[in-house]
Amino acid sequence: MEIVRLMRDFVGGYVVAFAGRKYAARSIPAFVANSTYTVTSFTLVLEFKKGRLQNLYWKRDGCASCSGKSNFVCLNNQDCAIRTNNCKNRGGSVDCRLGIQLAFSGTDKHETVFNSWYEVKNLREYSLFGLYSNLRDSLTSQYNRFF
Repeated sequence: MEIVRLMRDFVGGYVVAFAGRKYAARSIPAFVANSTYTVTSFTLVLEFKKGRLQNLYWKRDGCASCSGKSNFVCLNNQDCAIRTNNCKNRGGSVDCRLGIQLAFSGTDKHETVFNSWYEVKNLREYSLFGLYSNLRDSLTSQYNRFF
């Protein structure tokens, strides 16, 4: 399989995924951040046909993950974003590092169907990123007390 690369335009605040050598697949740009909002979680779907990569696209969750979270807002009924001033690197309390889950759709070279595409909702629901982030912060704060 070809390697998927991510390119981030730091000026425009968008990310693009691309892969390929002779024939390339490229996603449309996805908004990541500006001075007001930051989107921290994405799902990139790799679409295959008979084992060959055909397309890359960003799966939008329709802001379901924003529900009930006061720091988050829904942008264009597509992306859940946090106000950038709530990010740790801006003096806030929220870890705004980018998280990308991969999902696959289509078929392999033997025409076996990839089905992780149907599990995208569960990828977000059962993600360990938040747990890992909280554990890391807890351990580093304990470590910093000694020095």
